[in-house]
Amino acid sequence: MEGLLDVIPAYSSLTVIYDPLSIHLIATDCISTYVTDWLNEFITRLPETALEAPRKMIIPVCYHPSLGPDIEGMAAEKNMSLNALIAFHTSVTYRVYMTGFLPGFAYMGMVDDKIATARKATPRQFVAAGSVGIAGSQTGIYPLDSPGGWNIIGQTPVKVFDKEREQPCLLKPGDEVVFEMISRNDFDKIKQQQ
Repeated sequence: MEGLLDVIPAYSSLTVIYDPLSIHLIATDCISTYVTDWLNEFITRLPETALEAPRKMIIPVCYHPSLGPDIEGMAAEKNMSLNALIAFHTSVTYRVYMTGFLPGFAYMGMVDDKIATARKATPRQFVAAGSVGIAGSQTGIYPLDSPGGWNIIGQTPVKVFDKEREQPCLLKPGDEVVFEMISRNDFDKIKQQQ
């Protein structure tokens, strides 16, 4: 479509950015009606395609309190042991729904209701790259050092974003992710190899 500038998919929406001045020259209706009609027609002409089989990824995570500053508080709030909380987090195969917020930040779900936890009322000013968190019924990995409001329960030594790789983002929508608990010693060894 002439005047179409960008299309941005999100969790449950699609943002269409267009130049209204360009479309105004060709639209016979109001501009938004023209764009809506064009999109609907475009969608009906899309060929059916087979979905790729999801990639299955195993991500090692150290759930030690020194790397997961919220894990002890979450366990106490949920009236369970650290081992139980970790077992709930590692027993699910998560689907990557979308990436966003930061390059390579994968929104994954769904965490078991027993460990679902609201975002922090006050975000931290610093969350380390590799931190694994829970917000609501989703889990995610911070790809870069940044501020953040998720409850941090551990950390992976794996780089989920590396601008030097051919594919900078390790995870992509549709991937399946399983978290595997590792010791603090194993975390340090893997981290040194990165």
